[in-house]
Formats: sequence, structure tokens, C-alpha cells
Amino acid sequence: MHNLYFAGVDVGSLSTDVCIIDQSGKVFSEMVMPTGVNGSEAAERAFDASLKQADLTRTDISAITATGYGRASVAFATGKTTEISCHGVGAHQLFPKTGTVIDIGGQDSKVIQVDTHGRMLDFAMNDKCAAGTGRFLEVMANRLELDLDELSNPLNIKGESAPISSTCTVFAESEVISLLAKNTPREEIVHGLQRSIVNRIWGMVTSIGIQGEVTLTGGVAHNRGLVALLEAKLGLSLNIPDNPQTVGALGGAHIACRAYHSTLESSTT
Repeated sequence: MHNLYFAGVDVGSLSTDVCIIDQSGKVFSEMVMPTGVNGSEAAERAFDASLKQADLTRTDISAITATGYGRASVAFATGKTTEISCHGVGAHQLFPKTGTVIDIGGQDSKVIQVDTHGRMLDFAMNDKCAAGTGRFLEVMANRLELDLDELSNPLNIKGESAPISSTCTVFAESEVISLLAKNTPREEIVHGLQRSIVNRIWGMVTSIGIQGEVTLTGGVAHNRGLVALLEAKLGLSLNIPDNPQTVGALGGAHIACRAYHSTLESSTT
């Protein structure tokens, strides 16, 4: 039997991510590109780049699942599903003992409980504002005149932490401006910002609880300082994927594979 290929396309607020796998689950391509102002164009661009990376054409792909906030704009998808479902499946594929997924995305963050197959059981989500998200860190890095790599260093994890009390990005930025005016060391402000995100995640964790291993997804998983603080708060080690931004797309590709074979089985019975 010839090889079958499946794709997941995750159109997020900041990035559009694509993953292509074959029917065995082997990953052939992973792509992350800025979404920009047009999710439909971003999906086309990222998908074409991913196909080129995998040395495949569109006709080689048997099924495509679109996910993310912009999933409705992916005209070439054969199916669509929520990013919550996709992150659960993707995290489970990478770390089979995952029982809890913490996803810190560009504009929202969520804690997801999954079963032994990666299917969502329960979740808590912060989507009311950008606090505790990748966008929050981008705004603060800009205000502190740091790049995101500098912001992700595990600065002063056990030292002083500047108080960042606001749960709103706009007000938190005002707090940062005030702290800078008082000559507060930047590492203390970074520590305070990271701690504010961890506290936001902790609130969601306590609302639904933790089971099994905990896998962290989303681009913020690259932030080593935040990971260290979150692990200390939770009292456990986190599973960190090699490519945390593409976990949703990976889950989407696996969901596409399952849907394809399910349809195939239905048509032959």
C-alpha cells in the first residue's frame, strides 16, 4: 500500500503552524509562520511551505484538519476541530502518559485534562484578555527593551520579584513603566512578570486539578525562566516538546488520520 499523508493546520492569533505525518505517525514536516492580518493567506502560505519541506504535493495529502481560532478560514481543510482537542491529542502523541496539558498561546491560555487516548475530559481557559499569554510577554519585552530570548532567561528565579498585581495587560504595562521609573532592576521586573503568568495558570490548574504527567505546549514553553517558576509552583517536572508551537498542528494531523480511516471503515461495512 502506498504511503498516506495527513496534515494539521493550526491558525493562531500570532502564528500559523502546520504538521504533516504519514499513517504511522511519522512526522515529515513542521512549519511555523506569522499569521499576519489574513488567516486564510497564512494557512495557504504555511501549508505550501510545509509541503515543500516534506517534498510532497497537495494531492499527496489524504485529509487535513484545521484548528485554532482561524480554522474557519482554511478553505482546503477536510475537517475542522477545536485547538483544545488538538493540543490534547498532540501532547498525548509526544508524551503518552500526559494527563494534563497546559497550553500558553498567543492570545489565550488553557489547562486541559485528557484521558489515556488524549481526548479532552475537562478544561479551563483564559480568553478574556491577553494577560498570561505570549502576546503579554511580547508587549512587556518591548516595554523593557529586551528581546524574547532575553526575557526567557531564568533570571533571578529565587531572588527578588517586583510586584505585578494587575491581571490586565494594559494595566500591567503601566505597572512596569512605574517600576522602571523607580529604577527597579529589570531582572526583578522580568521575574515579577513571569510570576504573574504562573499565578494565572495556577488559578486554572486549581479549578480542574492535575492528573498524570503535565505537558506544556505553545511558544511560551521556550521561556526557561517561566518553566522553572511553573515547575516550582506545581511541584513537578513538565514535559516540554522539542517544538511546542506545533503540538496543536500535530494533534490536528492525527485527528485527520483517524477521521480518514474511520470514514474508510464505514464505507466498507
